[in-house]
Amino acid sequence: MSLKGKTLFITGGSRGIGLAIGLKAARDGANVVIFAKTAEPHPKLPGTVYSAAAEIEAAGGRSLAIIGDVRFEDQIAAAMALAAETFGGIDILVNNASAISLSDTEATDAKRYDLMDQINGRGAFFCTRAAAPYLVAAKNPHVLNLSPPLDMKAKWFAPHVAYTIAKFNMSLCTLGHAAEYADRGVAVNSLWPLTAIDTAAVRNVIGTERGAARKAEIVADAAYVIFQKPALSCTGNFFIDEEVLREAGVTDFSAYAHDPAADLLADYFVPEEVFERSPTKLNRFY
Repeated sequence: MSLKGKTLFITGGSRGIGLAIGLKAARDGANVVIFAKTAEPHPKLPGTVYSAAAEIEAAGGRSLAIIGDVRFEDQIAAAMALAAETFGGIDILVNNASAISLSDTEATDAKRYDLMDQINGRGAFFCTRAAAPYLVAAKNPHVLNLSPPLDMKAKWFAPHVAYTIAKFNMSLCTLGHAAEYADRGVAVNSLWPLTAIDTAAVRNVIGTERGAARKAEIVADAAYVIFQKPALSCTGNFFIDEEVLREAGVTDFSAYAHDPAADLLADYFVPEEVFERSPTKLNRFY
């Protein structure tokens, strides 16, 4: 298993899960394109496209930092073309860029709604559209959307209708694009964590304690396993990170915990049947 020489295009990859996926691939000697808005450090969200690219290089990969916004189709197209020109193609697209606001309907104005809608579902759609010509020419190409299973329960919508719609739109892209590109050999899957993941964005928005969340590396390791799977037969799936790794033979998950003795917080959008078959002890807040 290796991603050596593969080119990954990661949206929102300047920090968190996106960067963790890039670093995992870089250790194999992959080419990693970081496409994100952050050119200058944010006071609450450390990391820029340039610092991420430097980490990729230090980990053993080749990097390309591109400032851009997934809300703008022309910026996406230009970034894809530059990535393909630089590295000779694109093998893997990771639709990681996301906007979150856990606000109820009354507290969600049009600006906030549009931001989530345009970055999540719309961004994933147009990035996949722009990457498709390069992916169909690649060997074992994959699109991975960081989005949840389509568990259509009212409990996921009622507290934050706008955010849930935005995230599920990414998952609807998985459902549709997997079928649309199946005959062209491009795998399209979703990946979602079983537990809360310790990222700066999650700490700022949700306020999750570090001990209750796992490190982003668990999602990166699961993504790595998915990228090795044959694109022709592994598509249209809504993967859960821990389940992917258990199937790959992992039994000890303590390395992913900040505090192995702490109870982990279950993530949003995880279907009940996943909890029922999981041996992991979790705190449920819904």
